[in-house]
Amino acid sequence: MSRTARTALFLASAGGLGFLVVWALTGLPPFGHYPGPYGDIVTHVVQSQRHMANAVTAVVFDYRGFDTMGEELLLFAAASAAALLLRETRESQTSDIVDAVRSDASRGVGAAAVAVVFVLGLNVVAHGFITPGGGFQGGVVLAASFALVFLAVEYHAYHRLVPTSLAEPIEAFGAGAYVGLGLISFGFGLAFLQNFMELGVFGRLSSGGSAILVNWSSALAVAGGFLVLFGEYLKEDMAARYGRARVR
Repeated sequence: MSRTARTALFLASAGGLGFLVVWALTGLPPFGHYPGPYGDIVTHVVQSQRHMANAVTAVVFDYRGFDTMGEELLLFAAASAAALLLRETRESQTSDIVDAVRSDASRGVGAAAVAVVFVLGLNVVAHGFITPGGGFQGGVVLAASFALVFLAVEYHAYHRLVPTSLAEPIEAFGAGAYVGLGLISFGFGLAFLQNFMELGVFGRLSSGGSAILVNWSSALAVAGGFLVLFGEYLKEDMAARYGRARVR
């Protein structure tokens, strides 16, 4: 396909998408005027039914956990597709890469920030049923803590800390565990992803029943997915910057 044809196809697609976005925005209700009853119902029943203080997390990992599984698998598919495409254009050379960060002060502060951000990510995941947060948000923060290793310390340290052989199993385990928990619910004669554990005490980290496990599975899948994407794009950038066709 010629460049002109690709440009024309892109403009037509972008124009159609832009029209749909504008059409959807014009159909939204005024800000602050929620017309649906479901949000109001959830805020009134979530404490007694699910023992969760955060109604948003209850919706994401319990009431509509099946929909969330689809969103999680989309990220899994995107990370897998990116890895599949980018690895076709690289070789296995990393020895010539020169790290851009040479300041000892920057490295020291960056290393300290890595620990802080990692603990923050764990906190966001663990407290998802009590405060705003949860597996999706916390998973991104966890992945960002490892990205800081590259930004503030060096590429080689990131490459050793998060090799492909580690990031991909984490992503796969998180996604598989999410589906597996739904199948466990089937084994108990319940609906897919329906709670099969004690709900716990409202306001504690142990509240929420089996949705806790779903939450952590999501965190692993999201963190692993982003780590795969970070690794692939960093390797691609390094390969282009240092004249290598491939970096493994």
